[in-house]
Amino acid sequence: MPTGPKETEAKMKKMLNAWEELASGKSFAGTTLDQFRVIVTRALTARAHILDLEAQMLQAVSERENADEAFNKKAQQVVNGILADPEEGDDSSIYEAFGYTRRSERKSGLTRKGGKGGAPPPAKP
Repeated sequence: MPTGPKETEAKMKKMLNAWEELASGKSFAGTTLDQFRVIVTRALTARAHILDLEAQMLQAVSERENADEAFNKKAQQVVNGILADPEEGDDSSIYEAFGYTRRSERKSGLTRKGGKGGAPPPAKP
């Protein structure tokens, strides 16, 4: 028994070819060769449609990646323009609205943690 789409397609073609070559004038289970060919053709057409859709998807993903790359480049230029603007800069509301942290809101990064050479850790009760 076929286990996947490729195996099923191979079986369809094998059965259709065998029927055409060995018993083209006979019908089986009330089905003629032409009726069977219609069923196989419908299944093969669906497979071709899937391949076309997959190709379209790959193309769309490629277009998206190219568009994202163009956006990221232009976005960085715009942010750099805001930083260089004397009325805006890195402490402006537009800079913050773009998702960045204003200079005045940044923490210094300086921390003083206990440990070697520092204050001893607090005693546990």
